[in-house]
Amino acid sequence: MSEPIPYGKQNITQDDIEAVMEVLQSDYLTQGPKILEFEQAFATYIGCKYAVAVSNGTAALHLCAMSLGVEKGDKVITTPITFAASANCVRYCGGDVVFADINPETYLLDVNKVKELLESSPKGTYRGLIPVDFAGRAIDLEAYRKLADEFDLWIIEDACHAPGGYFIDSKGKHQNCGNGNYADLAIFSFHPVKHIACGEGGMITTNDENLYHKLLQLRTHGITKNEGLYVNSASFAAGEDSDSYPGWYMEMQNLGYNYRLTDFQAVLGSSQLKRADDGITRRREIAEVYDRAFKNNSFVKGQSGVINGHAYHLYVIEVENRLGLYNYLRANNIFAQIHYIPCHLMPYYKEFGWKVDDMPNAEEYYKHCISLPMYPTLTNEEQKYVINKILNFLNNEN
Repeated sequence: MSEPIPYGKQNITQDDIEAVMEVLQSDYLTQGPKILEFEQAFATYIGCKYAVAVSNGTAALHLCAMSLGVEKGDKVITTPITFAASANCVRYCGGDVVFADINPETYLLDVNKVKELLESSPKGTYRGLIPVDFAGRAIDLEAYRKLADEFDLWIIEDACHAPGGYFIDSKGKHQNCGNGNYADLAIFSFHPVKHIACGEGGMITTNDENLYHKLLQLRTHGITKNEGLYVNSASFAAGEDSDSYPGWYMEMQNLGYNYRLTDFQAVLGSSQLKRADDGITRRREIAEVYDRAFKNNSFVKGQSGVINGHAYHLYVIEVENRLGLYNYLRANNIFAQIHYIPCHLMPYYKEFGWKVDDMPNAEEYYKHCISLPMYPTLTNEEQKYVINKILNFLNNEN
């Protein structure tokens, strides 16, 4: 292959370009009408009541932690197999991150490990949970909600990998990732390699009206222009006796941030959202081809069989000689990636006492994992080339 094959890639169409051009030629580049349009369309797609667009997925996590009141000394449980932002949002607020190991079959935060942590400490030790829909596989939030209710915890669902993903609840119903039926808040990312690309961008979803209004303030410096929420009097606002607030007035009521999304990013997201289902369908087709190619090879461990509700942001396999395969693929213009280095062994988190052997499942997974090319515009020819190179290398190794 003459062209490089990355592990993930955005797909920008002519419709996307025209939508962005229209906004660039309009009166609003930011804080305009396209933000709310994107939020409403995304909420409808996910099946939740409220959506708040922000500058990126990390900002989304930070605002979630702030809106839930995370503060110094609060302990929050999450997985070590995730991008660092899932944990860092707790630290931004002064809280303490506690890692629990993964299930080696699903690669998701192990609910039984979390239960052991909770039951081994006095009730009230922990404030919340941040489970992650890693690789696009939806975590069973119904099980986590039961734990959260028992131990008085909130849940932030990190669904960055899983727009369009779902799990099936105990009543046989599809529960979309981020729909707010079990988690208090959920977050998504619109980084170019994600399902919906805005360049950068993120979204927070919730069914809680109070949290929704907090988030709207926090993403814009803690400022509100909602007259019903004003604290100061109309006379103060106007600078003279008055029964009404002047049009210029606004109040900073909390210490927030500038975590806004622009209108041209929002309209790009809205345009991409229109073909989100087609993207999911194609990702599942690609996963099925990988499954068939690797299922009879004992030296490849992966998520065998196309999994119901999996959004397939990543397709991960485990091999013995991961470094050898990684280098071989790069030499053949295939740029696979590793997801992820366990967070608890990052130097920053090791400063808090985390060490090797604390998370044996996560650490063993990391030694072998490699993410293969997975994006809707991957051609059949390109995928066949990837599979042949992998099998050639592994068969020669074995």
